[in-house]
Amino acid sequence: MNQTMTYEDFQRRVSSVILTENGNCPVTPVIQMLQGKWKLQIIYELCIQSPMRFGELKKMLTPITNTMLTNALKELEGDGLVHREQYNEIPPRVEYSLTEKGRDLLPVFYAISQWGMKYIP
Repeated sequence: MNQTMTYEDFQRRVSSVILTENGNCPVTPVIQMLQGKWKLQIIYELCIQSPMRFGELKKMLTPITNTMLTNALKELEGDGLVHREQYNEIPPRVEYSLTEKGRDLLPVFYAISQWGMKYIP
């Protein structure tokens, strides 16, 4: 996020009706992109330590299955939030890291965590 939007800017833009494919709420497509049991946790783990290998992520996200992790990583990669780097080695090595787009979510995560600490016991 190169430019920070103030709350007042957001209110002004929302009041002028921002139309998206999903209606008037500009937050809806973001929530839809991040929905799922594991996506936010994957992004969180990649924020703490990056890059990470598949097995490292799986260990941090117990009890996730290989299929669930693979599907979530593919969706995050498809949305441009996670980068998958495959190395031509034997045995094969694949590492995952946040893209710039994924890293741009970190201030949002911080704001949400602050809200959660304040309002969720």
